[in-house]
Amino acid sequence: MKLLVRNLERTTSEHDIRALFSTHGTVTECNLVLDQLTGLSKGFAFVEMPDENEAKSAVEKLNMAVVDKSKIRVKIAQN
Repeated sequence: MKLLVRNLERTTSEHDIRALFSTHGTVTECNLVLDQLTGLSKGFAFVEMPDENEAKSAVEKLNMAVVDKSKIRVKIAQN
């Protein structure tokens, strides 16, 4: 299941996101979206979790959680 993580602090790394979601289950992919010109974070990422129950649990527990001083939003990504 693919999740969309928004409102990330610009200093939050892909490793930080993977570590955060790994506490809720298996993460097969984590992609922090970067600005092509600057190479800096655009403040959102996609996380892939193969187990639907783990993914839903992560959404439930991490949506509106404070990460690096920013209240993140997590939801199931639309295809």
